[in-house]
Amino acid sequence: MLIKRSEGKAARQRLAAAYQGLSSGGLDRRSFLRQAGFAGAGLAALGSLGASRAQAAPGAAMGVQDHSMPVQRIKNICTHCSVGCTVTAEVQNGVWTGQEPTWASPINRGTHCAKGASVRELVHGDRRLKYPMKLVGGQWQRLSWDVALNEIADKMMTIRQDSGPDSMFLLGSAKFSNEGAYLFRKFAAFWGTNSVDHQARICHSTTVAGVANTWGYGAQTNSYNDIRNSKTMIIMGGNPAEAHPVSLQHVLSGKERNRANLIVIDPRFTRTAAHANEFVRIRPGTDIPIIWGMLHHIFANGWEDKDFIAQRVYGMDEIRAECAKWTPEEVQRVTGVPGAQLKKVAEAFATQKPSTLIWCMGATQKTVGTANVRAFSILLLATGNVGNNGGGANIFRGHCNVQGATDFGLDVTSLPAYYGIDENAWRHWSRVWNVRYEDMVPRFDSPAMMGTPGIPTTRYFDAITLPKDQIQQRDRLRGMLVVGHGGNTVTRMPEAVKGLEALDLLVVADPHPTTFAVLSNRKENTYLLPASTQFECDGSRTASNRSLQWGSRIVAPLFESKTDYELMYRLAGALDGAAERKGMPIRIQAEMFKPYEIRDNAPTAESILREINRGSISTGYSGQSPERLKLHMEHQDKFDLVTLRGAAGTPVENEFYGLPWPCWGTPEMKHPGTHVLYNTNLHVKNGGGTFRARFGVEREGKTLLAEGSYSVGSEIQDGYPEFTVAVLKRLGWYEELTEAERGWIESNGGNFSWATDLSCGIIRVAMEHGCVPYGNAKARAVAWNLPDPVPVHREPIYTPRTDLIAQYPTLPDRRGFRLPHLGQSVQNRSHQVAPDFPIILTSGRLVEYEGGGEETRSNKWLAELQQDMFVEINPEDAATRNIRDGQFVWVMGPENNSKARVKALVTERVGRGVAWMPFHFAGWFMGEDQRSKYPQGTDPIVLGESVNAITTYGYDPVTFMQETKVTLCQIRSA
Repeated sequence: MLIKRSEGKAARQRLAAAYQGLSSGGLDRRSFLRQAGFAGAGLAALGSLGASRAQAAPGAAMGVQDHSMPVQRIKNICTHCSVGCTVTAEVQNGVWTGQEPTWASPINRGTHCAKGASVRELVHGDRRLKYPMKLVGGQWQRLSWDVALNEIADKMMTIRQDSGPDSMFLLGSAKFSNEGAYLFRKFAAFWGTNSVDHQARICHSTTVAGVANTWGYGAQTNSYNDIRNSKTMIIMGGNPAEAHPVSLQHVLSGKERNRANLIVIDPRFTRTAAHANEFVRIRPGTDIPIIWGMLHHIFANGWEDKDFIAQRVYGMDEIRAECAKWTPEEVQRVTGVPGAQLKKVAEAFATQKPSTLIWCMGATQKTVGTANVRAFSILLLATGNVGNNGGGANIFRGHCNVQGATDFGLDVTSLPAYYGIDENAWRHWSRVWNVRYEDMVPRFDSPAMMGTPGIPTTRYFDAITLPKDQIQQRDRLRGMLVVGHGGNTVTRMPEAVKGLEALDLLVVADPHPTTFAVLSNRKENTYLLPASTQFECDGSRTASNRSLQWGSRIVAPLFESKTDYELMYRLAGALDGAAERKGMPIRIQAEMFKPYEIRDNAPTAESILREINRGSISTGYSGQSPERLKLHMEHQDKFDLVTLRGAAGTPVENEFYGLPWPCWGTPEMKHPGTHVLYNTNLHVKNGGGTFRARFGVEREGKTLLAEGSYSVGSEIQDGYPEFTVAVLKRLGWYEELTEAERGWIESNGGNFSWATDLSCGIIRVAMEHGCVPYGNAKARAVAWNLPDPVPVHREPIYTPRTDLIAQYPTLPDRRGFRLPHLGQSVQNRSHQVAPDFPIILTSGRLVEYEGGGEETRSNKWLAELQQDMFVEINPEDAATRNIRDGQFVWVMGPENNSKARVKALVTERVGRGVAWMPFHFAGWFMGEDQRSKYPQGTDPIVLGESVNAITTYGYDPVTFMQETKVTLCQIRSA
């Protein structure tokens, strides 16, 4: 374990003692095991029983297994990280009595991490929120669902009437299913705001912006399984051994199988670094100098892939010029990495191929996050490591459906499937929803606001507290609806407290009360709604590798919890009633839910997915019908471990597991999905692709289309633009559309592209000729629409290297996302701050907990493994401060007089002048215990200070990603 213990027995006794003091009482060990269902039958006896849906058993005792009852085995997906491990649940009489990791899954192959092995506790956990509650005079009171929803709806409509729809902030979740995420974005559209966001804003929004602006799509190009083909792997800004443990079996298999190089570049010697052939310790915040330093060696030695660059990359000469500045001496001065070590790494990556670059939030959560991602992508382009097996950008995302929730528009800049929010995008989705565009416009404050990006989650509290004239909308934020999101996940938490206390309405829907419910000193108008887990409903989720997997409901929602689908359906109905009472013309439920099959007060997941298939054409979410996804789950054992191809002679023959998007056309076209993006070695109908033509065809006299490069079987043997009706006509292919396809296009105006043609005829015809619907272009090494078209190093907002600020300053102050965005005016404080706060503070994950930690710290099994919040401090820094291992210390930040009381872990894992803290803790705030603020019986077992009480101002200019990986602090004995 990360925190040293004298012995396991003492630790268990300490937890038992602590647990006895919690508000719901304690359990002895025997009762604990009995309640957890450890009297299960042997798994071997269950092998012949087929999977099916379990129904609730009224009055069934949780966790007590009756051997006389038949056992059903039901598959769902782990609700923690993005790897996508399958869980097989054993259910008797509607009760979840046991689980096992699914041996047939090609992703986890019968393995689980600690979190996955304990997911059953998330459903049966006694610390769940069991019924709706509201805060009255500072006390929690129980109320019914109908009363709660009607009161919430009345207050939301009052805010809308007085201040407009943009004064409600809708914060969604990476824990949603795809169908839930899509429904929440659609709900925001019918409410009339673009201020709808989720966890990706604070984990991989910069990844999406960076890679989408390089080669077309904002997602992982390859897969965990494909890493088994790699010969060189760089992990930079990630620690999969703890953050995504099951992924590491694929990484280590590739290392062993291919005698591959495993290189870890990180400020901290992580558990992943312990497996590496080469560990490169860098100063936090110097990612771009490392990449440019590598490319300096690559270009100087001619190790770049010249043919790949000539055929498939635009603007590499400008990159070469920037990299020339980053000599080994300058790289070492800025990053601390010796030139000889970096040259060794560069040579391996460029010459011992295929090579993959793996990154996570250590790269993205920066003021230069988008630029970091762009630099990573350019390194892959320069070495020809994109579009090939064993190569690519393997971007390990954090939550179980953060990929799918992002894909479906829980993003302040986009409608589902990345269509944007301009008029063309709104017209497309209006057609999908079978509503008139002209009827959608009045739902917003104005047509201009309909096309204006909303408030991001990293800045919601600024939109509450800043002067009204600094916020580009009619009024401040006055209400928040939070579904499945923790309140301790954003930086500048003291400012967040002020914002939450100023809200007129706060609604939190979650299986557990999150930090939002207890962080501030609110006394009224806070509502808690018990949401069910994803194990208590049907739906699909998308893993990091873009594969979709169908999860079947294991048990009916426990206690008084409701699924996300029912919550949104019933809230929409309550809003319609409130609007009618107030004489307001808006209706949500009546219009939004009319395409769906409604069963038991909720739309079915299958009917929502069919609408997703109908409209999400641009990312190829159109071919994965519910039936195809369920077939893949039924036949998981028929897929190859490395290629993910379905075996010949089976119902899933030639299909890639999970039909990873893009899965082109209608489900009836049977596209197999795309395992490796941009792979020209396959026919498009067999999963092949090219770089996407989304930036035009020419710039400054140079072509943006590929030259002499095309996918296998393409009749156009060169670059070509995206397909439209006009392009089909010029090629003479328009008449190949079926009568029905032409009929739809012509009856709806005739001017459509491949991405807006709901008949999918343009896609079908393009593929028949071997062409990729989105065109065949060059990737962009230079992205002229971004603040830094060529990524450049910029010192962090708070840096101890004040000598570098003049040479490498952050961007000037500006505006974005309706708000002021400060840069140089804050960075200039570093000159005064650095002497008093000399230690760089960074943060990351533990294997035991996940995200904000509310659900995992409420899990008895996980809580026993990690009981204390801590800070890692180097022995030299500890010695100068007279700090001993295991003692309490104060970690203090340079803003808001912020501080956190935590334990010290004195270790050489961090270098001198660097400290590290995990980000999963909450329940203490700047030295104050907040346990008493939780509703009775719902407080997590383990509480601790949040690192984000200390983290500071700093935002990426493209996405407003927060800076969590580089700030300054001071550490003193407590």
